[in-house]
Amino acid sequence: MQIRQITPAIGAEISGVHLGDAARDAALFADIRAALLTHRVLFFRDQDITRAEHVAFASRFGPLEDHPVAGSDPEHPGLVRIYRSDDPHSYENTWHCDGLWRPNPAMGAVLRCIECPPIGGDTIWVNMVKAYEELPESIKRSIGGLRAKAGIEHTFGAVMAPEARARLASEHPPVEHPVVRTHPETGEKLLFVGAGFSTHFVNYSTPENVRHGIDKAPGAALLMNYLISRATIPEYQVRWSWKPGDVAVWDNRSTQHYALNDYYPAPRRMERAGIVGDIPR
Repeated sequence: MQIRQITPAIGAEISGVHLGDAARDAALFADIRAALLTHRVLFFRDQDITRAEHVAFASRFGPLEDHPVAGSDPEHPGLVRIYRSDDPHSYENTWHCDGLWRPNPAMGAVLRCIECPPIGGDTIWVNMVKAYEELPESIKRSIGGLRAKAGIEHTFGAVMAPEARARLASEHPPVEHPVVRTHPETGEKLLFVGAGFSTHFVNYSTPENVRHGIDKAPGAALLMNYLISRATIPEYQVRWSWKPGDVAVWDNRSTQHYALNDYYPAPRRMERAGIVGDIPR
């Protein structure tokens, strides 16, 4: 197994590995998992694997999760098909951590490219540990105990009929997470809000933060937007141009990602196995 680091902040390309073998080889899988904790997102070219091998490899990390809107491949539960061909709308072209709307957002994911456009359709990942570490110390002190709401209704539900949207919101009500979470394996602190699902702070309106109404509403919203914007800093990012057979594996706890929607009307077909995560602390 060879590891080529792509940027100083995040990302490595792994060669000399077949993920079907890694699904069956405990030692090889352990090396991949260790590399993932170091580099946060790993890329594998030319992976001629079956859907069963895809699911088997992802399952080495833990149980797989379904998606209430996208659904799973009927023969391979947990394998979500993200196919774009005749619809210019996309849910993925915003900075997000998968499943932030869940009480236990995904631990990570394994994404395989089935078909991609000749130009465009790249995906960008960002290191949210760096996004937190390089905050001004005054901001770190002010956000240390903050918690934020996240939900699915205003994103996936926005294009649904009112009844279906209400049902989605009822089945998946908003959750709250710490604005700064601790990575359960590395102990690193990281910024845990994202444009895709985070909506507002739930405990900002205190005497320490609010003097007048302008502090309570615009002030909190401006701080939230500032924190969300940390994901857009290029020095924290890696960008991947897909080819059929490519696989990306990422740690969803310490990263966010953004799938560019710049390829319509060309098709783009991806398949993702998301891994059940823990409750953020």
